[in-house]
Amino acid sequence: MNQEVAQAYWKENIATIIKLLVVWFVVSFGCGILFRDALNSIEFAGYKLGFWFAQQGAMYIFVILIFVYAKMMEKIEEKYDVHE
Repeated sequence: MNQEVAQAYWKENIATIIKLLVVWFVVSFGCGILFRDALNSIEFAGYKLGFWFAQQGAMYIFVILIFVYAKMMEKIEEKYDVHE
């Protein structure tokens, strides 16, 4: 892999990580703290949605983010021919 291709690969990799970290931040800090009062007006499974996100919902989103990252990296690795 030449230098230009390696730089493009890492640039796309870092951009993917930043996008997923933004989602992580919005879910953990936004839904659990900032938007809690607005979300608490909605009930989910018998609990207020803001509380549910702070206690359980964020963990589900984090696990989903792991699978999304793996799928996105698989596409990036195939694009730059560095896949297994």
